[in-house]
Amino acid sequence: MAVTWVLKPEDVARIRFAFSPLWELVASLRTLQDPARQALHLPWLTCVRPRLAGLDLDELLALVPPTGYLADFLTPPPDTPMPDFAAELERVRRTPAERALHEAGRVRPADPAALRRFTADPAAGVQRVAAALEAYWETCFAEFWPRVHALLERDVLRRSRELAGGGARELFASLDPAVTWSAGKLVVDLPWCNDDDSLHGDGLVLVPSAFFWPSVAVMSAPYQSMLVYPVLGVGTLWEQGPPPAPGALAALIGRSRARILLALAEPSTTTALAGRMALTPGAVSQHLTVLSGSGLAVGMRVGKQVVYRRTATGDALALAPQA
Repeated sequence: MAVTWVLKPEDVARIRFAFSPLWELVASLRTLQDPARQALHLPWLTCVRPRLAGLDLDELLALVPPTGYLADFLTPPPDTPMPDFAAELERVRRTPAERALHEAGRVRPADPAALRRFTADPAAGVQRVAAALEAYWETCFAEFWPRVHALLERDVLRRSRELAGGGARELFASLDPAVTWSAGKLVVDLPWCNDDDSLHGDGLVLVPSAFFWPSVAVMSAPYQSMLVYPVLGVGTLWEQGPPPAPGALAALIGRSRARILLALAEPSTTTALAGRMALTPGAVSQHLTVLSGSGLAVGMRVGKQVVYRRTATGDALALAPQA
């Protein structure tokens, strides 16, 4: 079974990337229910499981079963490239009761009683699950979001370069084996979904995910069409600390600058680097100024942010054999 989307020229022109804290939060609920599916998230799970006792997640888990369809209103497609969690949660709170009821009826829950409680009064149910999402975020996810954010950010920057350099064909060929692109048609192989449709001229949102990994997911009308794909590099998500600075490189340019130069194997912002390096943004900015002035790194403006990457000279220095 598969989803087949016909992309018109205006849809291809409006392909955009985004990532969503709300999507990651909701996807992590499946990790809670089926840890064996994503053993790579065990460090996170081990940390947060003792915190769950004080949370009421029954209705939320009923709407997000371990497999199959989950209620779409919990994960509206991002309307900006880097949405704020509070803004996304407000969109959930504004979900019409009729839509929530319809989508809840498509779910096959592990706990039918909890779902019946929701469908008995969907307007009140929407507010309860929104409150549960907020409590779950604050208790189990907010402190880990910067780490997840940095991974997703690197993926979006990489994919944006692929789209700019090789067009839609090269981009879709690299997303996942379940995604194929041919003759203007995008086919997404899913075990439980069968939908043939054209997009609606409003483009396609591509969203990398760490907690839905290694699967793909789609959303379509009445929402903007969205394809969720597995983020690259997810195996590094819970690694502790920044990359080590080899002795010779550290002796040449300083340990902190060497670590930053190695981290720029993937383009990154000052804020993301600061979180990964355990340095202040100001300190990272100073080091980036030196690296840029030395021709080892270069900054590019992407929207409202400046993204840094290594130059060819920086690559040669970072990849040289180290003593």
